[in-house]
Amino acid sequence: MNRLLSVVVVTVLFSIAVKAQNFSTHKVQKGETVEDIANRYYITPFDIYSLNPDAKTKLKPNTILIIPISKSKIPKVTIVRELEGFRSHRVKKKETLYSLAKQYEVTEAEIKKHNTFLYANPLRKGDKLQIPVFKTTELIEEPNLTRTYKVLPKEGKWRIAYKFGITIQELEALNPDMGEVLKEGQEINVPNLEATEEKEIDDRFSYYKVLPKEGFYRLKVKLGVTEDELETLNPGLRESGLKVGMILKIPYSKSYAAGEESNRVNLLDSLTDFSQKHIAVMLPFRLNRVDYDSIAATKLSIQKDPYLKASLDFHSGVLMAIDSLRKLGISLKVDVYDTKNEIGEVTRILNGHDFESVDAVIGPLVSRNFERVATELQKYNTPVVSPTGSNLRLLDNVFQTRVPDELLKDRIIRFVKSDTVVKNIIVIADSKNQSTANELKNEFNQARVVYSRRDKEGKDSFYVIKEDIENVLIPGDNLVFLETQNEGFASNAISILASLIRKEDVDEGIEEVQIRLVTTHYNNAFEGDEISNQHLSKLRFHYASGARIYNENDLSFFVKEYERKYHVMPSNRAVKGFDLTMDVVLRLVASEDLYASVTLAPLTEYLENKFAYKKKLVGGYYNEALYLLKHEDLTVVEVKQ
Repeated sequence: MNRLLSVVVVTVLFSIAVKAQNFSTHKVQKGETVEDIANRYYITPFDIYSLNPDAKTKLKPNTILIIPISKSKIPKVTIVRELEGFRSHRVKKKETLYSLAKQYEVTEAEIKKHNTFLYANPLRKGDKLQIPVFKTTELIEEPNLTRTYKVLPKEGKWRIAYKFGITIQELEALNPDMGEVLKEGQEINVPNLEATEEKEIDDRFSYYKVLPKEGFYRLKVKLGVTEDELETLNPGLRESGLKVGMILKIPYSKSYAAGEESNRVNLLDSLTDFSQKHIAVMLPFRLNRVDYDSIAATKLSIQKDPYLKASLDFHSGVLMAIDSLRKLGISLKVDVYDTKNEIGEVTRILNGHDFESVDAVIGPLVSRNFERVATELQKYNTPVVSPTGSNLRLLDNVFQTRVPDELLKDRIIRFVKSDTVVKNIIVIADSKNQSTANELKNEFNQARVVYSRRDKEGKDSFYVIKEDIENVLIPGDNLVFLETQNEGFASNAISILASLIRKEDVDEGIEEVQIRLVTTHYNNAFEGDEISNQHLSKLRFHYASGARIYNENDLSFFVKEYERKYHVMPSNRAVKGFDLTMDVVLRLVASEDLYASVTLAPLTEYLENKFAYKKKLVGGYYNEALYLLKHEDLTVVEVKQ
């Protein structure tokens, strides 16, 4: 009966709270946990946390908690009575059916049922009755504080966390074995909310995950949204306060749409098919041109032939990946072909070997040869993966791993637009990038454009002078787009910009001038020997790239193994060979084929490269995963947003 009494007490409290404000209070006793208190009031721990954010880390005795009684799910109590036998009773003077029913805790109907003569005759003194004796059992149906939820297509953790009003960490606590990435149809535990309490994802808004140590002020600076605006968009936020991992609805922003990072997959956790995989690698070694007469002659051949050097670097990374994959227990057959960078040789390779059983082809490097292979292997639906090509003809079986230039340009433009501090935007461009300058002028109406100077004949001289830039700078923050593929012009503009940065000097009447440098198209002009890394760091140079810059100070297992095997540090091409081969093979082992992996693994990342393939409406796949990078303290680091 104590359990029933507890139910009754909670029911009474619930009724009183509804009439008042749907809340009650609880004084924490020594040794009590949030789970104990939640069970007592038939609510979830998340209901307590929503009104008592500090309870997650500071549950101390005598603390007063606010209890949302309106969310209480009172257990259903059913009384079951089972007939055990009878007792005899001789009716005395003045006894009635009512008094007897009350005395023996039965109903009048139950007495009549077992003494049928009472249906036709009144109860008289001296009547001998059979009184039923019942065994009473209470059946308490505990409320379900959680329920099973089936994951919908393309639904990640952040969507479900937002939908049910919990943080990603709380969702993971409910499902310790859910894995990093959710799969369509996967069943997980979620709070048992009414359908009307579930939140809908509105594509007119963006969604942001609260990071550690972020308060309303930091979010205002970062997102441009005030505390009042956040509370209006997120009912209940005023009571709950900000929590790490909480998903907030915010005004639409391309920069802060719920990001790709939420979908990152570690394919090592998803290996399912360990049958042998068959891949082919096509590279322009051009070994027929190598002089093998001496070691010195061979080295010279490698140095003089850019295709051979690039192929050897890339192939060394492929070999490292093959070794790593085999250590994982993956059975792999690899065919390596020298295309000699000749269409005729590519055709001979295709005609002379069976590619119908090949699971994927990596290469060739050169676009015209790549297209020949992709076109021929369409009939087998064999995926052909391009390591370096851009703006390829995306046939249905093509995977372009290089991020399209337009996506890189769009990322930098969005980055600049998200910066509310910069008031002055300048575009410095040469004549070959006039269309880019015009595009930036359309994006930023107040931007001022500086073109490289021309000679007497009107030809581009690829330089500017200090006054050209000085005339368009303002005191305070300036952001400069530098658009060129000419190393000399890049060096000229960068050195002038770095010299124009100055600190405030009140005594001398000098105002501060800050300059930040960006480009929509990062290319070899920014990597040449004429370019000063000190100047780039001073200018906080930002750009978008499909790969992180390899850091020679990185002591990862790959770097150490590569150095041990080849006695040199790996180049960017070697790392690309490793990353790409690892990704292709792991996708094959974790999915039915490379095409199916696009859905299973929306985003993967390795040493320098990440892969998130998107299919064109008509055609193949291109990689849209990119990095925002900046020069800082003579190194290149990723910008986390």
